[in-house]
Amino acid sequence: MKRLKTYFIPALIFGALGLFFSCDADKLELTNPNQLSPDTYFTTPAQAQSAVNAVYGSLQTTGMYNRGMWYSSENMSHENTCNPQQEADKRQWLNFTFGPDHGLMEAYWSSCYRGINKANFVINNEQTMIDNIPVSLLPQATRDKYIGEAKFLRALYYFFLVTRYGDVPLYLGIDPAEKEGLPKSPKEQIWAQIEKDCEDAAAKCLTKAAEQAGRATSGAAWALLGKARLYQKKYQGALDAFNKVTGYSLEPEYFRNFMEETENGPESLFEVQFNIEAGYSQQWNSDRSDVGKNESTFRGQEYGCLNWFNVFVSEDLWNEFETAADNGVKVDPRRGYSAYQTGDLYNNNTMTIKIDPMTVYDKDGVTIIDQYQRRGWRKYQNYYKAATEGAVAGNQSGINMKVIRYADVLLMMAEAEANRTGGSLATAIGYMNQVRARPDVNLPLYGSAGMNATYPVSNLAQFMVALEHERKVELCGEQVRYGDLVRWGRLAAFMTEVKPSCPKADQAALVFNAAKHYLWPIPQKEIDVNPNIEQTDQNPGW
Repeated sequence: MKRLKTYFIPALIFGALGLFFSCDADKLELTNPNQLSPDTYFTTPAQAQSAVNAVYGSLQTTGMYNRGMWYSSENMSHENTCNPQQEADKRQWLNFTFGPDHGLMEAYWSSCYRGINKANFVINNEQTMIDNIPVSLLPQATRDKYIGEAKFLRALYYFFLVTRYGDVPLYLGIDPAEKEGLPKSPKEQIWAQIEKDCEDAAAKCLTKAAEQAGRATSGAAWALLGKARLYQKKYQGALDAFNKVTGYSLEPEYFRNFMEETENGPESLFEVQFNIEAGYSQQWNSDRSDVGKNESTFRGQEYGCLNWFNVFVSEDLWNEFETAADNGVKVDPRRGYSAYQTGDLYNNNTMTIKIDPMTVYDKDGVTIIDQYQRRGWRKYQNYYKAATEGAVAGNQSGINMKVIRYADVLLMMAEAEANRTGGSLATAIGYMNQVRARPDVNLPLYGSAGMNATYPVSNLAQFMVALEHERKVELCGEQVRYGDLVRWGRLAAFMTEVKPSCPKADQAALVFNAAKHYLWPIPQKEIDVNPNIEQTDQNPGW
């Protein structure tokens, strides 16, 4: 007999509000909701803000941006290669050998629904907030923006779910049956709810100029709406939403997007906030306990080429960056901004990186199976200012993780413009060229003679090849490419293309199956505890 799931039962919502932001003046402020009893919620402005802030907390968990989000996305898109000694669960993402019992997959699912549950608690208590807190203490504009933030975050969590699993349960916090667990809803219904929540959020949230750093804004809501429509191939609707994203600009220096000192900059539409000084007592338990703080990530330590070095930049990704042989001018500077290789400077340019090649031996310890050069990630690493990751707090990193930035929006606008009925290829190329014209990137523009030799853009098919290239190098290591490959229907072909560049051991282990791997399996734990999801409801092939 199935057990009833617990993380949707309203009686437990107050425990679920305990995963929260706590921070300095540049981060989201929060009163600890664990100090509040159920009958006192939404009676003071501080309590209302605490409930809203708690919705953000599920983005900081092991299943999300603390760990699982980047491992799964970057391993499955083969932006990463795993070091041979890396644990099996990470290699399963790389080789598509994971199953419904994969721990990080369950953590991803659970984190999303915990976030949705917290968002529903805020959204469905809008009238309670109105009834209990005088306008003199909590102005209507503030009430509205709180609801807008919760709706944006609910849309974001559902976006993470529908793009990985397809049909999923749709919890809105208004159906008594939710206590028992709901059956799957068609993905079309999930997409419709995402669009509705984004539209509501765009109308209620503040602009970036008027909002505290780290909070959802109207610009972020319009961008997510456009992205949701783009994933559904609603190109005109996507462009309509993207055109409402105003007040943002590209960072003149590409790497400023990934430094702790320049977080929430002019290019950032939304990023997950981390601040190790605020505490990280529940870092390892974030998916099992919603009590305590998780204001750090493991990315610096686990990706660090001078630290744990669990993964490194794949040969396929490294070779994607242009050189003078490709464009007639220079190496793409974004390669050096994204990855370290031996000889690069670090620690405020006072030290020189040395990364040993990797030699893989057969079981006899003598016969060499493979040798390959490794390059370490530079994005989201602290080496630019330190000799080692975790110099301040062990293996913790406080660098924020980008979710949407303006370069991504420009490239999505390019795609929508090129594919919409009556779209202008020249206009679409112009959006792409804005990204390449970033002052410290400054690469030859698409349509020029140098670029036409390798990436011509005279028709839509050629344009899409160029767009894929541009997104791959501009947004590498930012949890974007895997979703691109899936939505374009390119994942199966890419797995064939990338295989020869993989280490030999991984070539043999890679078992991609197009019949099932375009969707993740529903976590077995969900099937076990939800009485309305049976084994027969599992995604095809699993």
